[in-house]
Amino acid sequence: MITTTGGPQPADFADVRATNLAVVLRYLRVNAPCSRAEIAAATGLNKATVSSLVADLIDRRLVRETGLTERRIGRPATMLVIDGSPYAAIGLEINADYLTAVAIDLGGERLLSWRRSFAGLSSTPGQAAAAVAALAKRAVGRVAKEGRQTLGVTIAVPGLVDGEGVVRLAPNLRWHDVDLRSALRSALGNPSFPVSVDNDANLAVLAEQRYGGYATTNNLIYLTGEVGIGAGIISDGRLLRGERGYAGEFGHLLIDPTGPVCGCGRRGCLEALAGISALIARAMPDSTHDGTLTDLEPEVDEVVRRAKGKDPAVLAALEGVGRDLGHGIATVANLINPEVVILGGYFVRLAPWLLPPAQAELTLRSVAPDEGGTRIVASMLDHGAAATGGAAQVLDTIDSGILPTP
Repeated sequence: MITTTGGPQPADFADVRATNLAVVLRYLRVNAPCSRAEIAAATGLNKATVSSLVADLIDRRLVRETGLTERRIGRPATMLVIDGSPYAAIGLEINADYLTAVAIDLGGERLLSWRRSFAGLSSTPGQAAAAVAALAKRAVGRVAKEGRQTLGVTIAVPGLVDGEGVVRLAPNLRWHDVDLRSALRSALGNPSFPVSVDNDANLAVLAEQRYGGYATTNNLIYLTGEVGIGAGIISDGRLLRGERGYAGEFGHLLIDPTGPVCGCGRRGCLEALAGISALIARAMPDSTHDGTLTDLEPEVDEVVRRAKGKDPAVLAALEGVGRDLGHGIATVANLINPEVVILGGYFVRLAPWLLPPAQAELTLRSVAPDEGGTRIVASMLDHGAAATGGAAQVLDTIDSGILPTP
């Protein structure tokens, strides 16, 4: 055990410099193009320090000069922008009916976006790990061919994930205590870059915070719209994880104790009433599937088609699911008062029918006047939100001062 005596200890110079490099990089990411003088004025760092930091970032090929100058009185200033062209962050998502891979550079440009059908409900954890590892290898190989260094890979999973990357429980994949991180590192040949595993809703809300339509919002919730319904929660600008990282199991709020049995084994969970499989069963009891959907998209397409055709049974089912979602959202809104709750996944396509009853139920069940300002909206991101968030999580390490060297 290491102990110290006396007052606060002086910070290591390298730590201070890494922090200052991250400060400059974060400012540029939001405000570029801008000059060294603008960075100094905005961050409080002196001009000589900023010049030294920018030189370091240029050497690392994280920043470049554009050759453009400001129109102003006096000496023109060289403008700076994020470079990051030698680097890529990769995110992947495992879900009940598909796999997704996304690669993003430091400037936010999407380098690749792949979606593959995947029978997650009938695959073993070993088969799933092999499939996602093969997709990860392809993504790493693709960015390497473009001369880019992979900064890290993060995998999104619809379940409870501990700090070691072990999936403790993923009911909709039927997983228990799956050491996915170790399996993927081994399958990837123990790469030099970090491999992480996280909950899909947590990663999706990070994508919304960084790239979505509400990127400046400090209090927001993202709801996954898949077989399950998870919640990624940003509160006061920070991801809410809970004691062991298990926060956000929105789909397992009790809505109706006499309702159907959920995949978790309990009765009446929101997920059993308003998850996409449940919605399809409610909307299309005449559907020919045997109760186990392995590909949700065609079924959702059919629900949308019938809703547009004013099918009474489908409209009634969507109304009911919207009310159930609003019930659950009101419970959370009364607890943490988010500014916006974002419906993602397959909910986006169904939003025209889900949003009105959900908002009405939120109004009915909210304690705060005007629902505390909480609005329910559809995500502007695509089905790759969780994978995009995985890449964003890798890039967050750059923002925190852990900088790569090409």
